[in-house]
Amino acid sequence: MPLKAEFIDISVPLSDELPVWPGGYGFHRHQLMYISSGDDANVTRLDYDVHSGTHIDAPHHFVEEGICTNEIPLTHFIGDCQVLDFTGLSIITAFDLDKKFISKDSKRILLKTSNSTEEWFVKPFNKNFTAISKDAAEWLVTRGVKLIGIDGPSIQKYQDSKDTHVILLKNELISLTNMLRMLYKYLLYKVANLQEKAEIAT
Repeated sequence: MPLKAEFIDISVPLSDELPVWPGGYGFHRHQLMYISSGDDANVTRLDYDVHSGTHIDAPHHFVEEGICTNEIPLTHFIGDCQVLDFTGLSIITAFDLDKKFISKDSKRILLKTSNSTEEWFVKPFNKNFTAISKDAAEWLVTRGVKLIGIDGPSIQKYQDSKDTHVILLKNELISLTNMLRMLYKYLLYKVANLQEKAEIAT
């Protein structure tokens, strides 16, 4: 009898209310046709920055010769993951990662941080989000991690240089950002507190 896998959606719904990275375009939904106005159909146009809501950063985002989203194998996103709780830290360093129980087999890691206590998914944009440091990025690469997720708008601090992104992406370590707070907490309750793994698809 096949094993049952539980899938938990950790993506945030796209809407005009999502905060926009300073200088970014954001998400815009335009109704072009209305049945209520006599049109034959309801027609909607979506116009948005691909970094709106829950998204990944492909290597090409910061590495000119890096691969694009359509070139990333789906195996990067499907399989075992480990969830780690770093609530209370403003930045996650290599030292912090080293103190956690992280399985040597963990290739996909999701980070729960103080971002989960904030309403980050509504305007205005908050620049003071938690992210990882440059040396944490190097630590993850050394461990052979291929997916790192976080419950905030970027894997790197707002005021930091692009080095953290470049270290990850030049090694094809994909970052998943803006994970949904509420469902992510549920995942934490089931997974991290038991120090177990969960089968998820992101």
